[in-house]
Amino acid sequence: MADPNKMKSGAAYAPKSGQGMPGTKGSGSVDKSVSQKTNMDFILDIPLEISVELGRTTLLINDLLKLGQGSVVELSKIAGETLEVLANQRLIARGEVVVINDKYGIRLTEIISPMERIERLR
Repeated sequence: MADPNKMKSGAAYAPKSGQGMPGTKGSGSVDKSVSQKTNMDFILDIPLEISVELGRTTLLINDLLKLGQGSVVELSKIAGETLEVLANQRLIARGEVVVINDKYGIRLTEIISPMERIERLR
């Protein structure tokens, strides 16, 4: 009689007793590397809103209502100063404006360290 644990073309994998499935240990627990990859794959699909802040200002409501086409609003940043790159409204990097195929882009000049990001949360 044929051994059902041997693989044949088109046959399903049937492990020997105590062997477990591929990617698992004999006790049935999932390898940490497989588990971590699965966890990482899960978070890689989460969308983040990325924005670049050109500058800020404060306006009185009266001044805001007077704005019209062609109005100029002065911002806090000086021309040529690095811009802040935000992910979900959290600072992650700084950079400078570039133009690529008639579209704006940003060349990253500084990545905020994980420790500095944690300190900003406090």
